[in-house]
Amino acid sequence: MSKKRGFTLFTFWLAFVLVMPVGPVVGGPNRIQKGEMAGYLLVPHGRVAETYNAGFSMYVAAWPLLQEYPGNRFQTGLFGTWMHAQYDGPAPKKAYSDIEGGLGWWRDTRFATETPKFIMGGVARDFVAWANGPGAGKGRDWNKPSGKYGVAQLSPWLLWPPDGLNLKQGTCGELFGYGYLSLPLTTSKSSTSGKNVPTGNNCWTLFVNSGNFKGPVAFFTPYFWSRATVDDPNLAGMFLDSRPGGPNRALQMETQYIPSVQSVDEKGRTYARIAPTSFPQGPHGDSAVVHRVTAYNKKALWNAVQVWFEGGVPATGAINPIGAAVHSFPGRGGATWKIYTPSVPKDEKAPVAWDLFASSMAIDSITYGFRWNDQLVMKKDTKGGSLVTLPEYYRLVNENGVKPQWVAVQPEDVPTETGLADVRFSRPTGSPSEPYVTPDDPDSCWKKPGPVAGPFQAHPGDGSVVTYYWYRFADQPALLNADLTDKERQRLQSRVEKLHRNWTKDRDYLPPPTIGKLADIDPALIVRPPRGLEVGYVPIATRQAAEE
Repeated sequence: MSKKRGFTLFTFWLAFVLVMPVGPVVGGPNRIQKGEMAGYLLVPHGRVAETYNAGFSMYVAAWPLLQEYPGNRFQTGLFGTWMHAQYDGPAPKKAYSDIEGGLGWWRDTRFATETPKFIMGGVARDFVAWANGPGAGKGRDWNKPSGKYGVAQLSPWLLWPPDGLNLKQGTCGELFGYGYLSLPLTTSKSSTSGKNVPTGNNCWTLFVNSGNFKGPVAFFTPYFWSRATVDDPNLAGMFLDSRPGGPNRALQMETQYIPSVQSVDEKGRTYARIAPTSFPQGPHGDSAVVHRVTAYNKKALWNAVQVWFEGGVPATGAINPIGAAVHSFPGRGGATWKIYTPSVPKDEKAPVAWDLFASSMAIDSITYGFRWNDQLVMKKDTKGGSLVTLPEYYRLVNENGVKPQWVAVQPEDVPTETGLADVRFSRPTGSPSEPYVTPDDPDSCWKKPGPVAGPFQAHPGDGSVVTYYWYRFADQPALLNADLTDKERQRLQSRVEKLHRNWTKDRDYLPPPTIGKLADIDPALIVRPPRGLEVGYVPIATRQAAEE
């Protein structure tokens, strides 16, 4: 797979079944055809030394990309990146694996709103499994976990719903800070699942910097990566449990699907309309979308934590700037968005003439964004913030020997007989989504040894209710499925108790942004441990269902 894959956790196999809700099909020389707009927004950035291979962080704008959520066909990410293992030579063949994820919407999102959610997005070898957060991964069949045990909950203050981590409803342009740094929470092993293949001790840990929560949240268990080597020992030591992470990563926004429609006028000209699509608008009319992309070496955090765990002074958890390198932005960029219907061959899909209404820019040396053509976009203030809405109407132009492209036009320049003005892109109606449910077998890892307190409920703004329990950290289901002995889990428990006592949720860990305002996580997901369970216990979601 290409490094431009972006938000493809659930689109490795892409079905061309359109379920986009639009208004009535209107007449014209040709009936209106349903289609989509998809592609990438590319963000060039400066390289750093390959020695900065112990993790990264960045700030990305969070906003409602579409005016109305269009249903489960909608899958797109906001700006994000892909961290692959770093190799001394060529990457091994047939061993795709990385951490991608980020902010966005996915086809298996069950409780979606216009506000994006966040997933962790770890991909095991060639998509045999993926892990999106504690208790969340590929599919929902617990007889085939496929990554659902791949992430361990670390924070005692943040609840992670299986449908993804919610931002506060109405978030519109604020910056969400996140990144992954490797921590030595576990120790390296010479055998895995009883086989003579090693498992490393890279615990890639998600750190968040938001307005109401800061610090480590959860980590990928090393076994999530190394499990594939049990069946293929030739790949031992080739995944992120053992390998550092490459620092010079692709940075893009991958759009899998934005609803569109097409029609032909009486003169045979083809027009298209896309669902209202917006970007955040800053105080000067431009859009800051990515900020302070930083790569780290082990001086940033790993070394201090290792000394602490070996009996030295406690590590503060704050990134040491001596181990950080910030990527710069040259101000260039590109777009590969195309508008097409399912019947159009891949090599005939026409691109959108993006540069006519958007210009890539470096707002400052560490901030990337866009400047807009005010004659073609619409800027407006909303309840949550200011938005720039892209042109909705386009005409397919093929003139002067130039390859066909979609050029933005004003609504009044679209012939009435196309019927495009009568199309409505609206949220679909239907029965409530099926709940996420974890195993209830009394002999399962969810029950033995089981939780120590609960059930409790949280009510995030996506209309769901999340049922959760408190588990002793080392007894959470993910760690009972992490190929750890009782002794190894107890050592891990002791180390995490140190973190719980010293690393609180209300101080900086990642370097703070120098622009803008931080986004908030949905307040319903900020939890407080019950009395007596403040250290060494974590909240684990067991069910998420539609609010009745």
